[in-house]
Amino acid sequence: FFIYILHIYICQFVKGKAVLITGCDTGFGHALAKHLHKLGFIVFAGCLLKGAKKLEEFHSDRMKVIQLDVCSEEQVKQAVEYIKDNMEDSERGLWAVVNNAGVSTFGEVEFTSIDTYKEVSEVNLWGTIRVTKAVLPLIRRAKGRVVNLASMYARMGNVMRSPYCISKYGVEAFSDCLRYEMKGWGVKVSIIEPGNFIVATGILTRDIVASTANKLWNEAPSNVKEDYGKAHFEHHMGLMRSYCNSGHKDVAPVMDDIADAIMSKRPYSRYTPMEPRWWIRLQLMTHLQSIRPSVS
Repeated sequence: FFIYILHIYICQFVKGKAVLITGCDTGFGHALAKHLHKLGFIVFAGCLLKGAKKLEEFHSDRMKVIQLDVCSEEQVKQAVEYIKDNMEDSERGLWAVVNNAGVSTFGEVEFTSIDTYKEVSEVNLWGTIRVTKAVLPLIRRAKGRVVNLASMYARMGNVMRSPYCISKYGVEAFSDCLRYEMKGWGVKVSIIEPGNFIVATGILTRDIVASTANKLWNEAPSNVKEDYGKAHFEHHMGLMRSYCNSGHKDVAPVMDDIADAIMSKRPYSRYTPMEPRWWIRLQLMTHLQSIRPSVS
């Protein structure tokens, strides 16, 4: 009986509500597009390249695939116009945007080029801001939701992850500021901080590690290669290879948290779908990192 009542509630809640998701080619975005469609939402699935065909095979009037490069002002504007023209009731606005599109890389600071830092932030940070600003008028009209994908590395740094961490720290700051500004409009802003889902998403493979390692070493200044040495470099690349088969094998915890952020009357500011050991480390790094041993 309870399940039946819950089903009725969900059906009534989602009816006519539309959600824009970026980065639906693979990984979280692709899974989320299917998950929210199954729940009954109208899904505008933003794809950069290869995901469109699989989602278009749904042949559903509630699954609308959009060509969307979050780095392109023109494509973002075109996506917004498409959404306006294809909503059941444009006066209701857009219920939610899920900024999921993202890229990742690795490399120690002295091996990482400035261009790499810019490229990662162009997608992860500026892409999130660009898309959010474009759809905010529609979100405000609906008194809806902004859901931004960050990471556990958005609140704690790690070796070889500075380009990624910087971009995700920025997403956190942007989301927190936006949350304060949107309160008066009745718009809720949530951050999703996934832990290690490498296996589930395929975001890091041995081929990716190999190609990135070659690029890092070949493009590094000669003095950096001499100071660090090949053995040091190969040791860290070995660590990255060891991560390729690690983490959660199922994206369900992330899907459930995003759905809650979109559907709950009082969504959390932050969701942390991750293994307990990572959650404990995150709390320690967040709340105790300023503690220093006393110096006599």
